[in-house]
Amino acid sequence: MKIFSLHTSKAVCAPLHSSAAVMGASVEEFNAAKENLGALKKDPGNEVKLKVYALFKQATQGPCNTSKPSMLDFVNKAKWDAWKSLGPVSQEEARQQYVDLISSLVGTEAPAVAAQPTGSTKGFQTLLVSTEDNITTIRLNRPEKKNAITVEMYNELIEALDLAGKDDSVITVITGSGDYYCSGNDLNNFTKIPEGGVEKLAKESGELLRRYVKVYIDFPKPLIGVINGPAVGVSVTLLGLFDVVYATEKATFHTPFSQLGQSPEGCSSYLFPKIMGAAKASEMLLFNKKLTATQACEVGLVTEVFPESSFQSEVWTRLKAYAKLPRNSLALSKQLIRVVEKEKLHAVNDAEVERLVERWLSDECMQAIMSFFQAKSKL
Repeated sequence: MKIFSLHTSKAVCAPLHSSAAVMGASVEEFNAAKENLGALKKDPGNEVKLKVYALFKQATQGPCNTSKPSMLDFVNKAKWDAWKSLGPVSQEEARQQYVDLISSLVGTEAPAVAAQPTGSTKGFQTLLVSTEDNITTIRLNRPEKKNAITVEMYNELIEALDLAGKDDSVITVITGSGDYYCSGNDLNNFTKIPEGGVEKLAKESGELLRRYVKVYIDFPKPLIGVINGPAVGVSVTLLGLFDVVYATEKATFHTPFSQLGQSPEGCSSYLFPKIMGAAKASEMLLFNKKLTATQACEVGLVTEVFPESSFQSEVWTRLKAYAKLPRNSLALSKQLIRVVEKEKLHAVNDAEVERLVERWLSDECMQAIMSFFQAKSKL
């Protein structure tokens, strides 16, 4: 777990753990999971359905004790193989795995639920924003584009965070729809040249980025990142400004700035060396090293890593517990932690934006972006 005090910036990492309790899930939780399974709107696919079937049989009847179906009985043979593959797994453990699997499937459909936000009439084009159980959730919602950030999404995120900072929720959560958390900037942003030319585009983009990062620096409540998949670019560099970061084991963290002729942002040039040390920060920010979730946890960028099968259920159980804490106490405590460095963070943000505007206008950056689109066109 990433624990910071006024005396140290080093992190203590909680290792990847198993969610299975000694006694397994309760009968009530198991029955609730069965009901949730029937309410799923999307077909999870045959592989997942076989896993669900096998865990259900193991949980209710124990290890497979029926004869093997005929090779020509394809459906029942597939079911039998799935059940048989669980071997000596106990009924209690199978019950727990069943509950965790259904919870993860329900979690992947959370965007459909969030599309009807409670306590808010504000609608967004690129986000799903909802407030429930004292938690405001901001979900990046361009799954078909791996949640790449467009100019419109930047502006909507600024507005959504501003509203979240003023509402009655206790904590704010940012996560992604689909398999990715965020793939960074949508490079199509660089192809929409205004009448003032690339100089005007670079200047306007710089001001937008400055405002965007400023919202994170000044955000008044606990801000929690729920990293549901790979994260790239600005979605990674901003994590140093979050208060807690939870990640699924399948998440990765990549900042390929030099590959694109660009430079770091999100106050990462200051916070990353402070969090993980200069050498590790340089590997990421200068030499494009991609970190696994476990590696990101070990260097202090991520608070805790969870198994994919139980990620949604475990994280949201914890978030709901946090949301029961006194709102004002949390906000005031965060202010004490942040106020010491707020002025420094704003100065770093200004310097990073100034350097990025220079890079965007450089031949090196333009050539790197052109090469990206040429490579993409060949796919």
